[in-house]
Order: sequence, then C-alpha cells, then structure tokens
Amino acid sequence: MEVVSEKSESGIDEVLESVHYNTKDEDRISFANKCAYSSGIIVNNLLGTAIGAMMIVFNLGLGMDPFKAGLLAALPRLCDAFTDPLMGYISDNFSSKWGRRRPFIFFGSIATGLLFMLLWRLPVDQGLDYVWWYFLIGSVIFYGAYTIFATPLVALGYEMTPDYHERTRLMGFTSVAGNLVYFATPWFFSFMKNDQWFDTMADAAFVLGLIIGGITIVLGLIPAIFLKERKVEFIEPCSKEKTSLLKVLSGFFKGFISTLKFRPFLLLCMAAFLIFNSFMLIMSFQTYIATYYLFAGDMKQGAYYMGMIGVITTVSTYIVILFATWMATKVGKRKAFFICMSCSVVGYILRWFCYSKNMPWLMFLPAPLVAFGMGSLFTLINSMVADVCDLDELQSYERREGMFGSIFWWVIKLGLALALALSGMLLNISGFDVELGANQSDRALFLLRIFDVAIPLVATIIAIWAIWSYKITEQKAHDIRAQLEKRRALKAS
Repeated sequence: MEVVSEKSESGIDEVLESVHYNTKDEDRISFANKCAYSSGIIVNNLLGTAIGAMMIVFNLGLGMDPFKAGLLAALPRLCDAFTDPLMGYISDNFSSKWGRRRPFIFFGSIATGLLFMLLWRLPVDQGLDYVWWYFLIGSVIFYGAYTIFATPLVALGYEMTPDYHERTRLMGFTSVAGNLVYFATPWFFSFMKNDQWFDTMADAAFVLGLIIGGITIVLGLIPAIFLKERKVEFIEPCSKEKTSLLKVLSGFFKGFISTLKFRPFLLLCMAAFLIFNSFMLIMSFQTYIATYYLFAGDMKQGAYYMGMIGVITTVSTYIVILFATWMATKVGKRKAFFICMSCSVVGYILRWFCYSKNMPWLMFLPAPLVAFGMGSLFTLINSMVADVCDLDELQSYERREGMFGSIFWWVIKLGLALALALSGMLLNISGFDVELGANQSDRALFLLRIFDVAIPLVATIIAIWAIWSYKITEQKAHDIRAQLEKRRALKAS
C-alpha cells in the first residue's frame, strides 16, 4: 500500500484523516459478487419502505384512526429487540458447508416473501377491529421471518472485504442498487388510488403485496445461491457442549451487552437512528401537505406530485451516493458525512419556503439537497460499522458482524416503529381529520409543515455532533487491520 500523508493545522485527527492507503487487488470485490449481494439489499430496502408506504391504506383507505394505525406499524417491531440480536448471535456462531450466513438467507427469503403476500390479504369484511388484530399478529410472524433473512445478509456485507475503502465502495454500490426501489415506492399511493384497476385501496394493497412478495423470493435467493463467504479465520463454531441452552444464552447476553457498551458503535447507531427515523417520521406528511395544503384535497393531484418528488429524490440520491463514495475515499468517511449532512440541513430549511399554493412546483427544489442525508447515510455508516467490527475483534478476540449488524438495524427498526407510531400521534396533535376532506383547519396544515421541516432538521444537526465524536480514521483502521493480521499470523504459526 502506498501511503500519502498531508499535515494540517487543525489537529491530529485532521492529519490522520488525510492519510490514504490504496486497496490491494486481493481485497477488491468482483462486480458479479457486488451484484449478487446487492440483490439482497434491494429486497431489504423494498420491504423496509413498502410497509411504511402501504400503511396509509389503513387511514385513507379504511378510515382507521391514525394513532391506531401507527400502533399497528409500531408494536410488531418491539419483538425485534430480542429476535434481531439473537439471530445475529446464532449467525455468528453457526457452521455449515454453505457458510455461516447463506442458509439463513436462503430459507428466510422464501418465508419472508410468502408471509408478506398473506399479510396484505386484509379481511376488511370482518370489520376494522378484526383487521387490526389480523395485521398485528401477521406482522409479528412476518418480522420473525424477515429477521432470519436480513440479519445474516447485513453481516455478510460487513465481512466481504477487510479493506477500508473497498467497504465504502461496496456500500456505495449496494446503495445505488438498493435505491432502485425508491423509483417505485413513491408511486404506491397512486397505485392504490387507481379507481380503474381496483374497487378499493385494500384490493390494491393485496395485489401490491403479491408483487413485492414475489420479488422478495426471487431476488432474496440470489446472494444465498451465488455468493461465497470469506473464510473467517480462528472463529470456532459452537461445539455440542457450547450449544446447550445455558451456554447459548450466556454467550448471547455477554455479546449483546458488550456490543451495546462499545462507544464508537453507539455513536454510529445514534446518527443513523436520528437521520433515518426523523425522515420516516415525517415521510407521509408531504403527502398530506401536497394533497390538502397545495391542492385543497385533490388526492390524485397530490399523488402525482409526490410521485414526481420521489423520482427527483431518487435520481438525486444516485448522484449523492456516487459523490459520497468518491469523497469518502479522498477525504475520509467522517468529513464526507459532515459535508453531505450539511447539504441536507440546507434542504430542510429551504423546504419551508417552497410550499407555495401559487407555485406548487417549488416543492421540487429542496428535494436534491434533502437527498444528501438519506442518500449518503447508509453508504457511509455501514462502512463505518464494518470498521468498528475490526476494532471489536482487536479488543475482544471475536468476530461479531452478526451481533453488530443486528443491533444496528434493530436500533433503526425500533426507531422506525416509534416513528410510525408518533406519526399518527402527530397527525392527531395537528388536528388533521380525514373526515373533513378538503376542509382541514389552517392550524393543522401549519403544524404539519412545522413538523415536516423542524423534526429532521434538528435530528440531522444532533447526528452531525455524534459523528464528530467518532474517531476511527483511515489511519486508525489501517493500524487495527495490521495488528489483527499480525495476531492471526502468530496464531497460525
């Protein structure tokens, strides 16, 4: 590796972040393997966003109270507090001739796809209370299968390369592929409101569920079938003695607590939690603002504008991912994060001034800037989590990608559950009432615009502070890897 160091007056962290190492050929991930892994990430993104986008059917399609609909989305995710880390621990300690991760990805993708199809076969003829319980119980079962698929998939990505920059390139590549779903999800509302194709929004949701479930099975199987896992050196699978229930639980809780106490990891979780879930919390508000503030209750016009916002945001996100990936390999992941999130802050501020009844097209203008937040977030943060796994191995002598990945995404999903629940609560607080149609109060529409701008703005600023305290630079990551390789060589000799 060629080393280039440029001193700076801003302190030791600045000096360390300016050190650059070239990627070895053996550390590079082939294009085919990136594509195979990305197919699973497409499924992961699709399922994560589809549920949020489709939940609107309960309020606008079935007339369910927004708070009850929010609880319906939130409560099942609480189960992930146990199932996600447990699945991460099982995946870390599993051994088979197909690897630690791939068997779970294989069977998990099939179960997840089938259960998603059944989940959206809403028994509306039985009444809203029955529908509520049907979806609640079905969601708990669905998310169990989803955990079996997604947790090993995420861990597999962390361990595909040991190189600092190749990790960023992999996450950038998968982000580009994964964001394909965002071309489609903004149009879900328009799809479900198509009176020519469907009698009700519930019928449309069922058809959409069949399509998404089928995609989940087909694409989810690709990484399980075509990827080969890197050899994990000096990781001993659980022996029969170790796999007694008491030993498993003891190992699980020890790893769980150690992971939660790891400060660099907690800072990454905090930043991702704030940015992603503040975005998800207010995601549906733009639909309400466009429909009821800009277009006086015209749902079709509101749906069209939201579809266009989705297209603009998705195209911008692609550009942001490429930019963030390139920038991170030049100036470091932290600096890239600060630049991207600052652009997002400007976008949220601008959004307040661009909700104009006379010129509704102005709402398109902030979208590219706002895209810097979500577009760069998981490209940079996921790459940082992989670096954290190396630091953890140096200190704990264990490889726990599954545990780190599961807890990271559990934090995200827990936040998503809270966001979906609070979203309905904020709708009620604002005074929005679907029964009023186009006659919403000025107070309700004003508060929706306040929530839409202020919540993600404040959350992003706090996230910038969190990453400011994160200190794994390229130089430090390189030193950690060198120490790990030296230790492994000594143990092998």
